Amino acid sequence: MAAVTDPAEVGRILRMIDSYQPGSIVGAALRIHPLLFCRPGELRQMRWADVDLEAAEWRFILSKTKQPHIVPLSKQTGDILKDLYPITGSGLFVFPFARTGSRPMSNMACLVALRSMGITQNEMTNHGWRATARTLLEEVLGYAPHIVEQQLGHVVRDPNGRAYNRTTNLETRRAMMQDWSDYTSGLKGDLIS
Repeated sequence: MAAVTDPAEVGRILRMIDSYQPGSIVGAALRIHPLLFCRPGELRQMRWADVDLEAAEWRFILSKTKQPHIVPLSKQTGDILKDLYPITGSGLFVFPFARTGSRPMSNMACLVALRSMGITQNEMTNHGWRATARTLLEEVLGYAPHIVEQQLGHVVRDPNGRAYNRTTNLETRRAMMQDWSDYTSGLKGDLIS
């Protein structure tokens, strides 16, 4: 999966994404995906019932491991979701299919949008945001690999395997997700309020 890890290139792509159809559902999905760095299918199937804007959390079952997962929502992510709520909030899906709200948006919608902006398949994929975040959270922001892996929804191994490790590191991950959103805002040249 192609992924950009050079901070200047990440900023350039994020600026391109910000200019894509402001106010559109696909535009919102494109802007939120780098902030959440979840699997594309999980983003497409995000349900309003699983999002708690007050608690700033998205709770759902991971598609790969079938385990419960919590994604802390940064202020920036919350703002995108709050702007989207009047458009899709009365339906099941945060990012519904254009013709019917009874199913999630197409798995091609965001990919086609990236390609329409001139972002090539060798440059960046939607799944690539996972590698981008994984790399820069450790190398630039200094987060421990096990914390990043936990946020990615990967099984974090320790000397005893998973048998005794029931940690969530939720508060650390909450701070990390806000730091990541602030960092990506800075890469775009946004002023952080």
